[in-house]
Amino acid sequence: MKIAVIGSGITGASAAYHLTREGAEVVIIDKAHQGQATAAGAGIICPWISRADHKDWYTIAKRGALYYPSLIANLKQDGEEDFGYGMVGALAVSSSSDELDAIEQSVRQKKAETPEVGEITRLTAEEARELYPPLREDLQAIHVTGAARLDGRLLRDAMLNGAKKHGAAIIEGEGDLVFQNNKVTGVIVNGEVIAADAVIVTAGAWAKDLLNPLGIDLKVEPQRGQIAHLEIGSMDTSSWPVVLPQSSHYLVAFDHSKVVVGATRETGSGFDYRLTAAGVKEVLDEALTVAPGLAESTLKEVRIGFRPAGPDILPLLGTVPAAEGLVIATGLGASGLTMGPYVGTLAADLALKREMEIDLTPYDPLRKGLEAGVK
Repeated sequence: MKIAVIGSGITGASAAYHLTREGAEVVIIDKAHQGQATAAGAGIICPWISRADHKDWYTIAKRGALYYPSLIANLKQDGEEDFGYGMVGALAVSSSSDELDAIEQSVRQKKAETPEVGEITRLTAEEARELYPPLREDLQAIHVTGAARLDGRLLRDAMLNGAKKHGAAIIEGEGDLVFQNNKVTGVIVNGEVIAADAVIVTAGAWAKDLLNPLGIDLKVEPQRGQIAHLEIGSMDTSSWPVVLPQSSHYLVAFDHSKVVVGATRETGSGFDYRLTAAGVKEVLDEALTVAPGLAESTLKEVRIGFRPAGPDILPLLGTVPAAEGLVIATGLGASGLTMGPYVGTLAADLALKREMEIDLTPYDPLRKGLEAGVK
């Protein structure tokens, strides 16, 4: 079976890797757009502590987190070693005891059904700073050991390398769908028609324009995120936990004294690829409010990524009855690195026409209520 994958971000790379390991013939097509979300994002794998309170979101985010150990093991089998992955735990921080009480109750409920949440500990402000020294002095925390972080770029590259080792071809160029008699039969790229039994569209925020010629009005748009990368002297930051304040921002430490802080969520930005004074100020103000000890760190770079944002918090994942052979997997928004690799495996299984392990109805890309549809 020959399958084309359009878009090689975290979801597309995972779909391609999964397919090649299953013996499918795979062609990956990618335009290498500026602002791909995977390349910009900091990878937080911790659905246990989340401001998102939605059963269907949690179902897929939880499975996304639980999929990582087997994915990492498979990649290591294939000779890939470098993903920036570490099970470092997470701190939910707040100066409000009431807020932390509610978070602790929620996390303990999740642990009752998912032991992988790990150990849950209430920390004083002083204990929290022992784990993350730059924290503000009044911030207490809930510490959860079953949280991880990773480098999205490195993981994507590892999965693409793995797919190539299993025979995948990668073509750089703009892919257009070949559509006739209500069936997608391949992709045109660089003037060449590549026939395929199925096409998986994992083109992120660019999926909307790709599907428009088929009369499919996909409700996804780019949401700009600006993410700052700091370097903090010669401190060993490799085991610092992810820090999750009670906002949409975060702090993620990596090896080599690197701390990533973000991120803006600029709905309505379009594909406006540039740093803004207000965006960089927001990111740094939020980070320094939570961790003033980062004030003297070096600002190494600020990355820009366009999250594929749907009208709600759920991914856009599934097939389209009016376009046989087409699989859509996008709209992961700010959850791309949490659930992207797992969503990629689901998209691959859809293309292979396998029985699905979960009900995908809530994630239907043209589901009722999105005002999306086929024109």
